[in-house]
Amino acid sequence: MAVGRRVAGVLPLAGATAAAMALAGIAVFSVSQAGCAEPGHYVEHNGTVELVGSCLDPGELPSAPVEHKTDQKPAEPASLSG
Repeated sequence: MAVGRRVAGVLPLAGATAAAMALAGIAVFSVSQAGCAEPGHYVEHNGTVELVGSCLDPGELPSAPVEHKTDQKPAEPASLSG
């Protein structure tokens, strides 16, 4: 009976390990097939970090949101006492 319990306890661990190894293999294969000749690297210039090189095309990236400034004051909260 003790051997059966040990096997039952090891099976979930073996299954999780096999799944992790399969996912790691898929990740390595995906990265190797990405087709990027120059992976790029980060360089710091005066406190600003910049990505140099890479397969990213800046034209394909979404633009940063534009912050609209107004001269209006925020609305005052409504009074609950009526």
